[in-house]
Amino acid sequence: MSKTRQPWQGAALTHPTNALSRLGRLCASALCLLVVACASLPAEVQRSETRSFEDTAGTALGQNLQPLLAAHPGRSGFLTLVDGEEAFIARLRAIEAAQRSIDAQYYIWHDDLTGRVLHNRLLVAADRGVRVRLLLDDLDTAGKDEMLRLIDAHPNIEIRLFNPFANRNTRAGDFLGDTRRINHRMHNKTLTVDNQLTVFGGRNIGDEYFAATTDVGFGDMDALAVGPIVQEVSEQFDLYWNNHLVYPIDAFDWDTPVDPGAVTAFRAQSDDYLEAARGSAYADILRQFEAAKVEDLAQLDLVWSAWALVYDQPDKLRAKEVSEGTHLAPKLRQGMDMTRQELIIVSPYFVPGEDITRYLTSLVDRGVRVRILTNSLQANDVSLVHAGYMRYRKDLLAGGVELYEYKVSADRVRQKSSGKNRIGTSGASLHAKFFGFDRQYLFIGSFNLDPRSIALNTELGAYYKSSAQAAALSAHFDDKALEIAYRVVLTEQGKLEWVTLEDGQELRLDWEPDTTLWKRWSTRFLSIFVPESQL
Repeated sequence: MSKTRQPWQGAALTHPTNALSRLGRLCASALCLLVVACASLPAEVQRSETRSFEDTAGTALGQNLQPLLAAHPGRSGFLTLVDGEEAFIARLRAIEAAQRSIDAQYYIWHDDLTGRVLHNRLLVAADRGVRVRLLLDDLDTAGKDEMLRLIDAHPNIEIRLFNPFANRNTRAGDFLGDTRRINHRMHNKTLTVDNQLTVFGGRNIGDEYFAATTDVGFGDMDALAVGPIVQEVSEQFDLYWNNHLVYPIDAFDWDTPVDPGAVTAFRAQSDDYLEAARGSAYADILRQFEAAKVEDLAQLDLVWSAWALVYDQPDKLRAKEVSEGTHLAPKLRQGMDMTRQELIIVSPYFVPGEDITRYLTSLVDRGVRVRILTNSLQANDVSLVHAGYMRYRKDLLAGGVELYEYKVSADRVRQKSSGKNRIGTSGASLHAKFFGFDRQYLFIGSFNLDPRSIALNTELGAYYKSSAQAAALSAHFDDKALEIAYRVVLTEQGKLEWVTLEDGQELRLDWEPDTTLWKRWSTRFLSIFVPESQL
């Protein structure tokens, strides 16, 4: 006679003592997190207020620029930096030209080839007496405290952290106990030298932003600028640098002081790394670019224009609502409101929500051609963002908005058309953030059209007029969009279809391109409940 099977039979049984031990460890871990979560930021902080130098006309950069500024009174000069190699060269050359000051402000600074080289050049600039102020968002500094402290030990370098984690080693405690504060980050990206030249836009510091890696490469956009706008960027930097949300890295209660021997060893390592980098394949590639050969700013093809620099206030994270006084977004909306014929939006993370979706389709209703380029699911490095964006595709398309999604293979298309030897990547992701208005104006910055850029992170960007560049952007969209992206269309049956060109032949797909069934299913599942306000 067979025995009646009990509900627990066939299950994996755990010895009671092992189960209690595991439970004990879980409880202990939770208790540790709760204790760590109670950690607080330093109360007594010595923040010496410093500001950008204004008397820098006598520097080499100032003297070099004087004839250009005299020829374009009241205007600023702009040069777009599309190629990652050009963008890296611009930063490298700017740092090496510095004589008085370098102010750098970044969301991410990787410890890789380009990141280490730029660290080395900052140290060398400081050696020759240049004041270096390095302002980093604290989200990306995990595991880098010791390195940053060694750099900060230089008497001419100071490193400060925006909205830092109180727990330097166990950051989960801050996420658990101080979520609302930690959720706000500084996404601004600027590098300003001698208060005479600045580079701003979408790029962080890292190999993927400068076409220096064989992994995924980010298609991005920066602008180099000279003229009166530089003073405004410096004022923005000072506003953040001296804000109560920013903490000097030496304000924390470190277990041990910085060892002078460790500083010496780090400098030797950094110099050795620089020598190795000079002999790398990437260094050979950089020598092909015109930016590496330019000896005078007058040789740059600058566009001289009126401008409007806009940025979020650092105290945005305490604001209860989006307002023009504290937020960038309303100022970007003003630019869109004035559009009469054509609006181009390039935003790697694009989550319009119902309000912006209605707004963009209303622009179409009044005769504006609206084109949007964002990442495809496979090209997007944050699938959660795509889960939020995909909810609005059909409404946008039904309202007449033209929608394009960047190909993961786009970098290979750019490689073929560049005519230069470049480091090939295994995939591509869109990271550029810019807007084109009526083939007349551009807006370049760090701003994504998503809830995080609107309400949570701080951002910066600038409008300027360039009929040639804005018209070229529109023409490039017409000529190349179907090579580097998929156009998303609605069929007569109301289903989505992706249209592109492969080797000159039209290809149509009825599923998210280049993805697995699992990735499509899991992303669609996430789209049901993903918290849109956090994207």
